[in-house]
Amino acid sequence: MQIEETPAGVPDEPVRRDELAYRLKQQRLLAEFGRMALRESDLPALLQRATELCADGLDAPFCKALEFLHDRRVLLMRAGVGWRPEEIGQATLGADLESPAGFAFQTGQPVLSNHLTEETRFRTPTLLAAYGIRRAVNVLIDLGGKNDGPFGVLEVDSPDPGDFDEDDVTFLYGCARILGAAIERNRSDTKLQKAVERQAMLMREMSHRIKNSLGVVSGLLRINASNVADPAAKALLQDAENRVLTIAHVHNHLWQGERIGEVNIGEFLRELCKSLGGSVEGVTIGCEADDVVIDADFAIPVGLMVNELVTNAVKYAFDPGGPGAVAVRLTAREQELSLSVEDDGRGLPPEFDLNASRKSFGIRVITSLARQLQGELQAENLPRGCRFSLVFPRHKPEQDSSDG
Repeated sequence: MQIEETPAGVPDEPVRRDELAYRLKQQRLLAEFGRMALRESDLPALLQRATELCADGLDAPFCKALEFLHDRRVLLMRAGVGWRPEEIGQATLGADLESPAGFAFQTGQPVLSNHLTEETRFRTPTLLAAYGIRRAVNVLIDLGGKNDGPFGVLEVDSPDPGDFDEDDVTFLYGCARILGAAIERNRSDTKLQKAVERQAMLMREMSHRIKNSLGVVSGLLRINASNVADPAAKALLQDAENRVLTIAHVHNHLWQGERIGEVNIGEFLRELCKSLGGSVEGVTIGCEADDVVIDADFAIPVGLMVNELVTNAVKYAFDPGGPGAVAVRLTAREQELSLSVEDDGRGLPPEFDLNASRKSFGIRVITSLARQLQGELQAENLPRGCRFSLVFPRHKPEQDSSDG
């Protein structure tokens, strides 16, 4: 019987299928790690998953991610598989040129050694000798030349006989490139977060100091008003105090909010009206306001306008001690906010007419604030009392205007 022999140089079909499956697994693991690295923000978890995938990809029982410690000049095992748990985060390897991992770190060149016990280029690290490691692959975990240089080394080890080859190096190098990019992104995100937190802290501190300073100014105005005999001068000082307190209320909301520089204007107006209502007798001040977050620079003129309109209504629309009611409403639309202040009194005197040739100081302040909000102030007489209304955009105005 004639037996056909396999032609020389042509491997058996099962061998080809095993090699193909091995490389396909490496490509699958590389793609899986790439997807995971895009999502993962936990650096220890990222390092650990990298070592697990690399060990699986090279059919090796050991893998470790080494980080270079600048102060100690060593490579620390940050994550790994196959090693004792107490060695993770504690075991170190030399970072010098005589160490396989150190050579990869110092030169950026991959180190492939299939016979560590016979190696003449490098010494065998004590950790590897203790586990009987025969072969190893080391590649650099680079960060693209940013920060303080490379992160460290990604190393796969095996005590089993056999050979790692150049395709294994390529796979490990691909994992290290993905890992380096993910570490760099993680560090950048951390630095950005710290910068944002520091900026928020500084802004809170600044806002708090401004609020305290405004409180001092308000107190001085109150003292001066109590020492002034002229009723008109006293009223001007009290009005000034109310305006300063309104700005202080905005800054109080600044450092209490979730996002520095923004204010929930609905919440602010409700508190402002409650504060204004507590300072008058016989007049009820109500507020219905949608909760809308706007820029603080926008919230200040809104608060000042409500303060002016409510204060004027209390002063001029009712007899001293009331009775009466003032209603403040803020309604959010798709791109606009609608503000109205309405009273059920006798209306305001002629000098508060928006079309009067000679306007009162309060009306000049109100119309100036309306222009800052990029809206047009309207006033209308009601069967009882009057209503001031303003529709203005929700976004921060590009520039402020004033009467000059």
